[in-house]
Amino acid sequence: MTALAAPPTEPPASGARPGPTRPRRNRAGRTMQGGRLAHAILIAAVLVSAFPFYWTIVAASRSNADLAKVPPTLLPGSNLFHNFQAVMEEADIGKALLNSFIVSGSITVGTVLCCTLAGFAFAKLRFRGRGALLAITVGTMMIPPQLGVIPLFMLIAELQWVNQLQAVILPGLVSAFGVFFMRQYLVQSLPDELIEAARVDGASTARIFWSIVVPIARPGMAVLGMLTFMAAWNDFFWPIVALSSQEPTVQVALRQLGGGYVHDQSVIMAGTLLGTLPVLLVFGLLGRQIVGGIMQGAVKG
Repeated sequence: MTALAAPPTEPPASGARPGPTRPRRNRAGRTMQGGRLAHAILIAAVLVSAFPFYWTIVAASRSNADLAKVPPTLLPGSNLFHNFQAVMEEADIGKALLNSFIVSGSITVGTVLCCTLAGFAFAKLRFRGRGALLAITVGTMMIPPQLGVIPLFMLIAELQWVNQLQAVILPGLVSAFGVFFMRQYLVQSLPDELIEAARVDGASTARIFWSIVVPIARPGMAVLGMLTFMAAWNDFFWPIVALSSQEPTVQVALRQLGGGYVHDQSVIMAGTLLGTLPVLLVFGLLGRQIVGGIMQGAVKG
């Protein structure tokens, strides 16, 4: 028996365009679009989150009498630079900003570097007592930092570091949270095959860290750097214990504003605005790395 021949297919007519093909979609790759309710909720969340910062700008650009009005005004005024000048006169805010930059920058660089090194060791290196050391490191996060203030102050007093910036910098160079954070990040993002291939090529541990670990860990380092900078910049408790009004940080200097029988809220808000702008600058510089790290984690696997 002869096999039945398949009917010939007619070629498409000249000039005719093929019909549109529907893209294949599976359950994992379906495109989800938000409706009007989702957009309304997002817009409301953005407005609620941004309103405190907007009110800081409004209050910093108004006078104390304007802020006392009922209902209060919601539009910026023309006293912003006048209030900035009052901040400079009432507190040495310029020196405070410089000290905060030195303290926060040093703590951020030290924390990111040390925690990345420790996280790499706990994640990929094999040594005796690794599990016990990691458990002790994580366990220190359960101890309130206020319990260590008295022995820490006794230590810096013995070293004659009171009212010096190193008394604030050195205790914050390493954090248990940073070590655990970078350890978890490198466990997920750093393949063991890369380290084994580098070992075969004769690379040392230091070369592996600088050439392989650091480029892969850059998004996680950016996130840790942003969180560390914000925490060090906003820290008030330990700087006010270790430093005096002659060597203040921003948060210590802000408590000198608005003095008198009636506190000048506009001057206080102007100082708060000056103390907030550097944090926004750091977030703007590291935001791209942060978003890139989030997206890499979202599509991993």
